[in-house]
Amino acid sequence: MCIPSPKNSAMSFKEMANLISKYPFLDSLSMGMSSDLELAIKNGATFVRVGTDIFGPRS
Repeated sequence: MCIPSPKNSAMSFKEMANLISKYPFLDSLSMGMSSDLELAIKNGATFVRVGTDIFGPRS
């Protein structure tokens, strides 16, 4: 599971995708949330967390 750097999520996702590519026996990559799920999927995420899009923002 990857929780990206708030300063540069694109770089975090790319680094995680590169890291997981070294371990072919791993078959899932969880990264991204409602606000950046498209970027996470573009970088190879197989699971994303979409709580805010389902439940709304926290109060």
